[in-house]
Amino acid sequence: MNEIRTRFAPSPTGFMHIGNLRTALYAYLFAKKNNGKFILRIEDTDRERLIENAVDTIYNTLKLAGLQHDEGPDNGGDCGPYIQSERKAIYAEYAKKLIDSGDAYYCFCTKERLESLTDESGNRRYDKHCLHLSKAEIEEKLASGVPYVIRQNVPTEGVSAYNDLVFGEISVENRELHDNVLIKSDGYPTYNFANVVDDHLMRISHVIRGMEYLSSTPNYNLLYRAFGWEIPQYIHLPHIMRDKQHKLSKRYGDANFEDFLEKGFLPEAIINYVALLGWNPKNDREKFTLTELAEAFDVAGISKSAAVFDEVKLRWLNSQYIQEMPTEEFQKHALPYFENLPANIDKELLIKLLQPRISVFSDIPEKLAFITAFEDYDINLLEDKNSKTTLELAKTVLPEVIALSENAAVWENDALFEAYNALTEKLGVKRKQLLWLVRIALTGQASTPCGATEACVLLGKDEALRRLKYSLQRIS
Repeated sequence: MNEIRTRFAPSPTGFMHIGNLRTALYAYLFAKKNNGKFILRIEDTDRERLIENAVDTIYNTLKLAGLQHDEGPDNGGDCGPYIQSERKAIYAEYAKKLIDSGDAYYCFCTKERLESLTDESGNRRYDKHCLHLSKAEIEEKLASGVPYVIRQNVPTEGVSAYNDLVFGEISVENRELHDNVLIKSDGYPTYNFANVVDDHLMRISHVIRGMEYLSSTPNYNLLYRAFGWEIPQYIHLPHIMRDKQHKLSKRYGDANFEDFLEKGFLPEAIINYVALLGWNPKNDREKFTLTELAEAFDVAGISKSAAVFDEVKLRWLNSQYIQEMPTEEFQKHALPYFENLPANIDKELLIKLLQPRISVFSDIPEKLAFITAFEDYDINLLEDKNSKTTLELAKTVLPEVIALSENAAVWENDALFEAYNALTEKLGVKRKQLLWLVRIALTGQASTPCGATEACVLLGKDEALRRLKYSLQRIS
């Protein structure tokens, strides 16, 4: 195969899991690095697990992630259809060829019989019972409408081996392989069959998928050989773990792309982080654009070891993207989180305060909670060991701050800061003591994205004075 062609073949059974997203990303990067084509194929033959609108979720996720496919259901190509349910006749044709060559056979066994079968280890395993039916018996059952599946006829002797570009030589004794179902009783193919037929007909040169397929790939290679087709190169990817013991899965919260977007993560930061889950650029660099990833990506950097998903690390990386954003772009992302704030709030000041202080955009409501929720805070916050403030000191400072603030002719940050700074000299207290007491008295929060005078400006003169007087009343 001269042209590099990779594919992403998701099933429309729900949201885009982080593991699926990484598979799509690596397939995209490998194709782009080698001037190849990235193909999208929808594998929807498991009809019982289909979820409405899941295909749209796939399209939308790839679009937001910047992974534009060269061929697919929505943009065409010369290897379509790119939706497996529209390829039933193709699978039936190739399954019949395998039956004629003896590499597959009709199986009429009932569910009850199948459930009764176990091998010497107690594992469920088909016993090739229907392989030995005569031609007449098969024709009679087909004519009578007896339900059937088509099974792969796997050799019982010998060894099947192949080379994986990540894990190296993989070999499995044929007697350990199963006679996989190729065509189900509803006429739809299984993954075991459809992926082989489609990858060949769509000229896929490199199959990139999770390492859970390492042991079943020999089954697929037997099908390639039965047809006389060239076997593609394989790149199996290590697991992504929630922690050292548990794989990341759909049952684990935040295991999907949309959840992270809703939490205020940026698509480009997610993609950047996902790229590093199992791949090492062989240097200390951690921040890449998608174009830079395509330039740097190398299969040699893919690890055999599982990668642990670390949301703390993702938050850090996302914060780097946020801090480097143009102000206008940051404002566009931040404004939806300002909806519950007073209409006259100084949004320009908020943008200036927040951009260097948040990791994800969903941090904003908590950072600004003091603006709309204030009463009944813990008055002991006024006492701070680092600033050496006490409630007794607050009783001295706050009346003076209130009096000065009531007479302030200009209510803006620099003027207030200068006035409060002058007050510290009059009272004989340190600036950080006075500003700590004012900020706590205004916000009721130990940590805020703003200092004391910035809080004054955000709240406005009337509300700031109301809060200062309320806090003084609480400690008196």
